Amino acid sequence: MRAVGDGTSLRGMTDNSPRLDHVVLWVRDPVAAADFYEKTVGLEPLRVPGFAAGKDPFPSVRLNEETIFDLAPLSLVEHMNMLPGAADSAGHPVNHVCLSLQRDDFDALRARLEDRTVPVSDFSYDSFGARGKAKRSFYFRDPDGNVFEARHYE
Repeated sequence: MRAVGDGTSLRGMTDNSPRLDHVVLWVRDPVAAADFYEKTVGLEPLRVPGFAAGKDPFPSVRLNEETIFDLAPLSLVEHMNMLPGAADSAGHPVNHVCLSLQRDDFDALRARLEDRTVPVSDFSYDSFGARGKAKRSFYFRDPDGNVFEARHYE
């Protein structure tokens, strides 16, 4: 365990440590959602042509080399049978997903959101997260109402 300045600790990352693989977001229009995440948030779209051609059940966007966001169309609700009640999650986004960015990427994201008139919150300072206290953070929503926090630590 590695100590962090506020007394909490972090587990050192190894190739075998747990990672976040993907988050599934319910969206009304996956192609439009992929466009938003590509052009506004700056993420790489995946499988959009395959989805548009009916070959893939949903597109995704890549956050980093290990993590993606799947953009699940509401039409998949009827197929959500992996456990009882799974279909009930449709239309209920998670509270929020936090994106940890480098300072320049953080500032660029805020500028793109403002340029596209996406409402953003005021800045928060010293919010606790996975890496300790973040210097700044703010919140925004995607077109489907999913809430995101963006932050930078240095």
